[in-house]
Amino acid sequence: MVSKEKSPVRYAYGVATALLLGGTAFSIATGQAGAQVAQNAPTALAPRGAPMSFADLSARLQPAVVNISTKQRIPVRAQADPFEEFFRRFGGQSPQGQQGPQAGPGGPGAPGGPTPRTREAGSLGSGFIISADGYVVTNNHLIQSASGTGTVDSVTVILSNRKEYSARIIGRDTASDLALLKIEANDLPFVNFGDSSRVRVGDWVLAIGNPYGLGGTVTAGIISALHRGITGVGAYDRYIQTDASINMGNSGGPMFDLNGNVIGINSALISPTGANVGIGLAIPAELAKPVIDSLRRGQRPQRGYLGVSLQPLDENIAASLGLPKDQGELVRAVVPGQAAARAGLQQGDVILRVGGEMVTPDETVSFLIANSTVGSRVPVVIIRGGRRQTVTVIVGQRPTEEQLALQAGGDNDGAPNRAVTPPGAGVQTVGLTLVPLTPEIARRSNLPATIRGVVISAVDPASDAAEKGIRPGFLIMSVNQVAVTSPAEVAAAVAAARRANRRSVLLLVKSGATPEAFVGIDIGAN
Repeated sequence: MVSKEKSPVRYAYGVATALLLGGTAFSIATGQAGAQVAQNAPTALAPRGAPMSFADLSARLQPAVVNISTKQRIPVRAQADPFEEFFRRFGGQSPQGQQGPQAGPGGPGAPGGPTPRTREAGSLGSGFIISADGYVVTNNHLIQSASGTGTVDSVTVILSNRKEYSARIIGRDTASDLALLKIEANDLPFVNFGDSSRVRVGDWVLAIGNPYGLGGTVTAGIISALHRGITGVGAYDRYIQTDASINMGNSGGPMFDLNGNVIGINSALISPTGANVGIGLAIPAELAKPVIDSLRRGQRPQRGYLGVSLQPLDENIAASLGLPKDQGELVRAVVPGQAAARAGLQQGDVILRVGGEMVTPDETVSFLIANSTVGSRVPVVIIRGGRRQTVTVIVGQRPTEEQLALQAGGDNDGAPNRAVTPPGAGVQTVGLTLVPLTPEIARRSNLPATIRGVVISAVDPASDAAEKGIRPGFLIMSVNQVAVTSPAEVAAAVAAARRANRRSVLLLVKSGATPEAFVGIDIGAN
């Protein structure tokens, strides 16, 4: 009986010993991998939960993480010498002016003038190797020139063993803020992309990079949020948020899961001081990998394009349309000749679904379309005039950022319009004073001669309209998606909304040469 009672105890000790030995075997098996095998190649079942130490994982991954150093020459603004200016104005010549070359009529850089002064500027960031023959991923903003139109003069990649390589820029993509470099070397340690679509809030992550130029630094934390937006627009405004410490210089470095897979590329941080406060942002691997694959093939990344300007359904806009907020997006403008225009989409349509997916703040129209195949036929569910209908869109190819900038126009200065009439005149409603649009007012307000609407001459500072940014000189083009041409029509539309127990009205407004926009105005407090 005694031996039978001790048997389970002996068995338990045997299991514990096996586990300890197994742990030793696992540590040996996960040492430095061969040069032609990814540093994060699966070797054993990853531990679940928080590991006792990140040391083994860090040792495997750090050799594939690199420092990025760039150099470029930037112009230096010459400061005028007050004494030289004094002598010039009174026909003399300063003692300094008698030495060295004199500036020609065109100033520095003009014929006969001195060469413009420049100084060398540099930046430090991070990156990671994705192939044994030297392809390196980093952020585009690290290698973009200070002017924003080109690239830096030189890029140096520094490995963890301090070896330095001059890097060639294979390709870059402004929209996703990604770039691909190439160094001439072989048998390099590298890492693979993982599947960021399967990560969850609360998962452990490691960030490795070059904060403040200190070199390879490892920090750990958890995923704090997914699909985090910081701009509210664009297909790539969809970050993984982490509390792993990320600082200046971590940009372009990898974020790893506990399997050692790259699930994100550290790209930004939210901080009032510029230092880490526990809100770091990484581009998800699911968005980054297709871009990097295209750049590696020498191609421009393919992403879908609809050709519309959109606004989210905030509380007042949604209430004015009688719709739930944050479910759908409002079409502010349609670009002529693009996919949306060809499919018949119109200004004022509310897009509810794209390809069967509900449009939400996480699943935006921009994201859903950008990740649709160019040339594919996608059903789009909209609400127009209170009625639901479906249109089929043939997805176009997104233009380059330069083409989009030209498309938007260069005259959108956004400067406040001048008041066009004394504040006391006109019809008053919802805190606005309204006057008819005349050719003279259109000219003074920098509005197109063919446009129609009602001009705002004054705004009550205590009104909801003022809080929403409405200013004197704005033009109201429609109220609740019905065109208006007189102050009386605006007042009547507001009165009709009140009788229908609506909490807000939807105004389509325009300021000067800037594109028109929808604004929901609360009418309960006016």
